[in-house]
Amino acid sequence: MTAEDIKKLRDMTGAGVMDVKRALEDAAGDMDKAKEILKERGIAKADKKSDRATGSGMIFSYLHGDRVGILLELRCETDFVAHTDDFKGLGHDIAMQIAAMDPESAEDLLTQSFIKDSGITIENLIKGVIAKLGENIQVGRFCRYAI
Repeated sequence: MTAEDIKKLRDMTGAGVMDVKRALEDAAGDMDKAKEILKERGIAKADKKSDRATGSGMIFSYLHGDRVGILLELRCETDFVAHTDDFKGLGHDIAMQIAAMDPESAEDLLTQSFIKDSGITIENLIKGVIAKLGENIQVGRFCRYAI
């Protein structure tokens, strides 16, 4: 395990230096296994944050082909996180998901397979961003208009 390995895995996952170092040690230097360990630990961290209040966030809008429009309320704990590229990217991806899959409720949305990667659910997509940013994130209200 070298400093270059730590940097490479950190760049791929966004995890902290010590978390990456521990994962590489636990995986005996296997980059793929370390990545999976970080993912599992990130989901566990996200579960611990699920009770924290989400008093900030953003409203996202998305138009698809001038025939489908989405308004989405995505909530987080602080205004600082709401303005990060990771949070904005998550909001955009969830709005696209709503446009494509037309979920009936937030609970229905969370169980859907992500349109960009069918191997994960929207809930796990959100948990990944929670683990990276260190704050609770929740889907608030959303509305889908279609002609």
